[in-house]
Amino acid sequence: MKDSTPQPIFLKDYRQPDFWIPEVHLHFDLSEEKTRVTSKLFLQRNLEQSTSKQAPLVLNGEQLSLVSVKIDGRVLAENLYEISPTSLRINGVPDKFELETVVDIEPQKNLSFSGLYKTSGMFCTQCEAEGFRNITYFLDRPDVMSSFKVTIQGDKSKYPLLLSNGNPVSRRDLGNGRHEAVWHDPHKKPCYLFALVASDLGVLEDSFTTRSGRKVQLQIFSRHGTQDRCRHAMESLKWSMKWDEDVYGLEYDLDLFMIVAADDFNMGAMENKGLNIFNASYVLADPQTATDADFDAITAVVGHEYFHNWTGNRVTCRDWFQLSLKEGLTVFRDQRFSADVGAAEVLRIDDVIRLRTHQFAEDAGPMAHPIRPQSYISIDNFYTMTVYEKGSEVIRMIETILGRDGFRKGMDLYFKRHDGQAVTTEDFVAAMADANEVDLTQFKNWYDQAGTPTIKVSTEYNAAKETFAVNIQQHCGPSPGQPEKKPYHIPITVGLLGANGKELSLQLADGDRRSSGTDRTSMVLHLRKPHDTFIFEGVKEKPVLSLLRGFSAPVKADFERSDVELGFLIANDTDGFSRWEAAQTLVVRMVRDLVEDFSAKRTLRNPVSVVSAFAAVLKDKAIDPAFKAHLLALPAESYLWQFYDVVDVDAIHTAREHIHQAIAKENAAVIAEQYAALAKAGTEGQGHEMAGKRALRTRLLDYMIASGQPDAAEAAVKQRSTAKNMTDELGALSVLTRANSPLRAQEIAAYREKWKNEALVVNKWLSVQAASPLTKLEDIRRLSEDSLFDKTNPNKIYALYVAFARLNLVNFHDVSGEGYRFIADQVIDIDSRNPQVASRLVTAFQCLKQLEMKRQKLMHTELKRILAKPGLSSNVFELVSKTLS
Repeated sequence: MKDSTPQPIFLKDYRQPDFWIPEVHLHFDLSEEKTRVTSKLFLQRNLEQSTSKQAPLVLNGEQLSLVSVKIDGRVLAENLYEISPTSLRINGVPDKFELETVVDIEPQKNLSFSGLYKTSGMFCTQCEAEGFRNITYFLDRPDVMSSFKVTIQGDKSKYPLLLSNGNPVSRRDLGNGRHEAVWHDPHKKPCYLFALVASDLGVLEDSFTTRSGRKVQLQIFSRHGTQDRCRHAMESLKWSMKWDEDVYGLEYDLDLFMIVAADDFNMGAMENKGLNIFNASYVLADPQTATDADFDAITAVVGHEYFHNWTGNRVTCRDWFQLSLKEGLTVFRDQRFSADVGAAEVLRIDDVIRLRTHQFAEDAGPMAHPIRPQSYISIDNFYTMTVYEKGSEVIRMIETILGRDGFRKGMDLYFKRHDGQAVTTEDFVAAMADANEVDLTQFKNWYDQAGTPTIKVSTEYNAAKETFAVNIQQHCGPSPGQPEKKPYHIPITVGLLGANGKELSLQLADGDRRSSGTDRTSMVLHLRKPHDTFIFEGVKEKPVLSLLRGFSAPVKADFERSDVELGFLIANDTDGFSRWEAAQTLVVRMVRDLVEDFSAKRTLRNPVSVVSAFAAVLKDKAIDPAFKAHLLALPAESYLWQFYDVVDVDAIHTAREHIHQAIAKENAAVIAEQYAALAKAGTEGQGHEMAGKRALRTRLLDYMIASGQPDAAEAAVKQRSTAKNMTDELGALSVLTRANSPLRAQEIAAYREKWKNEALVVNKWLSVQAASPLTKLEDIRRLSEDSLFDKTNPNKIYALYVAFARLNLVNFHDVSGEGYRFIADQVIDIDSRNPQVASRLVTAFQCLKQLEMKRQKLMHTELKRILAKPGLSSNVFELVSKTLS
């Protein structure tokens, strides 16, 4: 009997396809019951592939009802081809021929939202990674690049918009209430970049003139009546186009750029050539319905998808193992763009928080993989924080090593060599190395090794010689399939502070070429060995080391510093990340002490050092409000988990809450005073300055609630009810969901009533409740029965179930195990219709081995129950089986 267990695919087994498809003609006859897709593929045998000379044609295809097959106009009898649930096989085909297939599909029944699906009155596609095979038979792999001509026919009244990639060729009325549109994309692309949208939508239009003088038409389509809420996305698009020209010399290459906002979409957005499809949450925004964080996210995502036009579309991946080639690089580009148009310092800290909270945990868990994995069962599972966020940090390190000018030289060579090609990470690194005449051989270990390296740092000051030695060791522990790791090339940016808090000039010993950088007060140390020592000369006083400035490498730092030194860095360091990191380190250290107290059943000590340091931050009027809000934020519980081999869920939660309350109570007067001053001055208006004041105002309100002041809840109610923007309103509601106050339920209900007709705002209402430690499992069950919740909508699932499982740790991990059972039930249910979304939810179980034995057993039982489900998708099978292994 054939083993039906999903089998892995390996990078080492890559081989070129047996056939190329230089040209594709697609014809879509859209209807409410069955959509007919006619595909004409112009194929030619890959004669450079020695094994392909007699090979049959095998095309991918799933959930397709085949109507007919023709080769060069001749209908094939059924005995001349073979159909399986995943493929169409034809033996004895010529070296060059035209293949026509006709298939019927049912988009209205496609609840996976992969391929062509119909939802909310819209036909829509999502083809990355392997959705195109659900539309028609094709070589569904990224190294097969084709020019597409697409004809779409549909009901004129229901679908006045018929959109696809590239430039419009023609439109005509067909009679009988139907019409047709023809599109042509002159640029060859893999099928994962194919897009089709048919709907009735409003449009916001604008234009952009490229630096060479071409006028590009810009269109953003969204539900009628929401066009004004697309204006920030449109401005972000124009900023992106200008930025890519200014920074990389890259122009847009079509006459038209379109964005469509979809209410039902598994991902954030998709970079289909010329026709980007976005989750509506990353398009629609105005101050009344979107927060400052939403505005920043829209800028970043619009930039990200636009930048893919070159890093992903013009130059694409040879195979899916190279996914970070486009995603890591493009995340880096969108982060640089966001920093240039936004508040760079706080955005960088947000990047680091996201990486360390989520990606570091991924690196330490059962799904740990290099940014270029060696195998996968379902590629959908590798759209991960490692591929995206760590991939971006690896690109950032290359820029740090080469400098910005050197990095631009490398990018120029990369595009010159590979425009129009499907390539590998080796190709990218080679372009960087060749353009700058440097050796990046050792650096490539970042692409091939999983795990988060740790650098252990110690220092020694010699007053007589006026030298300061920095000793650094690197180590990366074993990860699945990789028991031993080679040393990394780690760029570590450092500075030295004198006793007066001023930066010291840096000078390494004569002839030491293990550093780079032109700033005399900040230097990049290049750690390549398992252990190395860097000696600074001319240091006339004992300095304080500022380490990993700007978070110059995605590593953990083991560096023992006193509470006094950390407080000194918080007060004086000129590098925003290092200053914030000192505050985080101080809290992490105190959490460790409090967890010991909790475990020993002792009275929890007073966290004096943290309270004192945070008091100094509160009183410092020179600190920018947005940065102060970040300095005052405590590390997330999920990040604190990373410091324990065995996690005591309740101890960590209690310790963090104890610190939160101590800071709030000891500084109650100054917190209330500053909150009142911000409330009186007002926090209306757009721009980074006002956004920073709003962030600080909500942070202070959170501390007021934690202090237990009797009037704190009333202040939150006033902020919510009088707010003129969503940032202040949602901030107040979020704080209230954590308040032990009778006003809590009242305000949650009032917010619901006010915003029940705004789907994106309802998602916020769900997520702030799901994340609150006061929200118990019975509350989640109640919310899942609320008429505003839709268990088929990915955004709703992420807002409620994923937020509960990933953010409300003390209740998801309740010792009864009921949280595990509930989420396992949802995984089993969702997997039957949308495996991609189900696999996102199942990642909450990947902390299995960190838990103490009782919780491990309870979680293990639920994972086994998921695994036993008949017809389990390969997406969920892979994650669950690896978690259990």
